[in-house]
Amino acid sequence: MPAPRSLSRRIAALFGGIAALLCSCRSAPPEQVPTGGPPATAPAVIGPVPAQKGSARVSAATTERAYRQDGATHLYGLNAERIYKGKLPPLLYAIGTLQVHLDATGRVTGMSWMRAPRHAPEVIKEIEATIRRASPFPAPARIGRMTYTDTWLWDKSGKFQLDTLTEGQN
Repeated sequence: MPAPRSLSRRIAALFGGIAALLCSCRSAPPEQVPTGGPPATAPAVIGPVPAQKGSARVSAATTERAYRQDGATHLYGLNAERIYKGKLPPLLYAIGTLQVHLDATGRVTGMSWMRAPRHAPEVIKEIEATIRRASPFPAPARIGRMTYTDTWLWDKSGKFQLDTLTEGQN
């Protein structure tokens, strides 16, 4: 039987994959047949709609540590094509640990590096840009204003995994 942490990581990775699939699924709008009546109304918007007052999702996490799953899943859902599939190689191009400061609505208010990959400044810039594009994160409703921390595991291909949802290394 797998260890509980390994099982929870697999479950989280599964849900992250499902979320990514759901975000990428779109069906073609139904073909409209002219009826001679008034013009049809505009079709409903399909896909994620940016929220003005925070994320469409609300986190149920009660601690900053528990919020890591929600934050990592959010990032995986928005970056499905950039996630390294499978176990990472034994030597990674860059590893960095970043703190992301969020307000109560999930908007990014700042970032601070705990361990920056200084040998790869392009990775630092790309991670920070990825975080900014992902804002707003799920609103930490039960915690309020908080700091979300995760470690970025960066492959030389430009794909990454987050430590919270990693599939491990070979």
